[in-house]
Amino acid sequence: MLRWLRGFVLPTAACQDVEPPTRYETLFQKLDRNGDGVVDISELQEGLKSLGIPLGQDAEEKIFTTGDVNKDGKLDFEEFMKYLKDHEKKMKLAFKSLDKNNDGKIEASEIVQSLQILGLTISEQQAELILQSIDADGTMTVDWNEWRDYFLFNPVTDIEEIIHFWKHSTGIDIGDSLTIPDEFTEDEKKSGQWWRQLLAGGVAGAVSRTSTAPLDRLKVMMQVHGSKSAKMNIYGGFQQMVKEGGIRSLWRGNGTNVIKIAPETAVKFWAYEQYKKLLTEEGQKIGTFERFVSGSMAGATAQTFIYPMEVLKTRLAVGKTGQYSGMFDCAKKILKYEGMGAFYKGYVPNLLGIIPYAGIDLAVYELLKSHWLDNFAKDSVNPGVMVLLGCGALSSTCGQLASYPLALVRTRMQAQAMIEKSPQLNMVGLFRRILSKEGLPGLYRGITPNFMKYSSRKRYTQTRTCLCSVLCTLF
Repeated sequence: MLRWLRGFVLPTAACQDVEPPTRYETLFQKLDRNGDGVVDISELQEGLKSLGIPLGQDAEEKIFTTGDVNKDGKLDFEEFMKYLKDHEKKMKLAFKSLDKNNDGKIEASEIVQSLQILGLTISEQQAELILQSIDADGTMTVDWNEWRDYFLFNPVTDIEEIIHFWKHSTGIDIGDSLTIPDEFTEDEKKSGQWWRQLLAGGVAGAVSRTSTAPLDRLKVMMQVHGSKSAKMNIYGGFQQMVKEGGIRSLWRGNGTNVIKIAPETAVKFWAYEQYKKLLTEEGQKIGTFERFVSGSMAGATAQTFIYPMEVLKTRLAVGKTGQYSGMFDCAKKILKYEGMGAFYKGYVPNLLGIIPYAGIDLAVYELLKSHWLDNFAKDSVNPGVMVLLGCGALSSTCGQLASYPLALVRTRMQAQAMIEKSPQLNMVGLFRRILSKEGLPGLYRGITPNFMKYSSRKRYTQTRTCLCSVLCTLF
C-alpha cells in the first residue's frame, strides 16, 4: 500500500537520525495542497487519496485529532513532524514485539506465534500472505523500514490494534455464527463504531427476515401440519396460505420476528461481554474455544429473554385469518387460556439446538475457509464475497441437518395447543410420536424452505458491511 514511500518520500538509504526533517518536510509538502504552510482535515484526506493511501474517514480523523496539539483545526509542520515521530516510536515497539528472535526481521512463523498468543490461530501460509502485503523487496521477511513505511499513516498504536487491523482487513477472522456476536475494541466502543455495527446488523437482519418471511411461514406450516398431509410441498403450501388469507398472509408473524431483533441483539452483546470476562483471566486474550463457549451461552441467554416472542411468532404464523388481531391480542389469549407456562413451550429443545448448530456451523465454516486460503489464495488473504457465501451456505447446511429435528420438535410444542385433538406431549414424547407415525423423514419436514431461507439470509448478511459503511458516513 505504501511502497511508493520506499523510493521517493522515504528512501531506504536515508538515515533516520540525520534526515528526518527532510523526509517529513517532503511528505508535508505533498499534503499541503494549497501551500499555505498548514494542513487541514480535507487536505489530509485529499492528499492521502492522491498518494494512493486513503485510510477511511475514521482513521484520517484520528490522525488529525491526535496530531492537532493546539486544537486550531489545522496541522502545522511541527505538529505533523511530532505526530510522525511519536507514531514511529509506537510502531518500533510493535515491530520489536513481533520480532521474537531479535534479528531485525519479521517472519511468517513469528506472525503465527504472535497471533496465537493473542487468541487467533492461522496457518503459516496465511501468515505469508500477510507478509506479502507489507514486503517491498520480495524477501518474504519484513524489516523495520518496510514495517514503518507500511504503517506510517495507519493510526494503529500497538500490536493489539495491528492484529485487529489484520483480522478486519485480511478476512482471517472467524466466520459469523448466529450465536456469536461481534467483538469490538475499546476504541470502537468509545468512538461509537460498535453501535453502528449493531445497527447495521439489525437493519440487515430486518431486511433479510422480511424478504424470507414467506419461506419462514411455509416452513412452520409444514412442521406443524405436515403430518396431517404428507403431500404438502412448497407449491401446495404457498397455494393453501394464499387461498386462506391472501398474499399478505405470507408475512403473518413477520412483525414479531423483526421486533425481537433489537432486544435479542442487545442481550446477546451484553451477555457475551460478561461471559468473556468469566471465562478469561484479567488481561488474558480470549481464544477460539472460549469465544465459542461465550457466544453459545450468550445466544442461550438472549433466547431465554426473548423466547416468548418466538412462541408468539409461531402462533401468529400458524393461526388462521382473524384468529388474532396482532401480537398483543395473541399474547393476551395465550395468557388467558393457557397460562404463563405456554410462553416457554419448546424451550428445552430450543436451547439444546443451539450447541450443535453453532458448533458445527462455526467448525465447518472455519475448515472450508482455511482450506480455500491454504490451497487457492494467491495474492490476498481475503477470500472474497463469493467464497464466503459458499463457505457460509455449506456450514449452515451442516448445522441445520444436525439441529433441525430439535427445531421441528420445538415448533410442534409451541403450536400443539392450536391443533385440534392433539395431545400435549413433552419433547421426548413428541420425538417418539413423530418417529412412530412419520418415520425419520418426519423429523425433517419443512427443511427445504428452511434451506432456501437461510441461503437467502447468508447473502443478506454480506450487506452488513456495506450498511455499516453507509451508517458511518451518515453519523
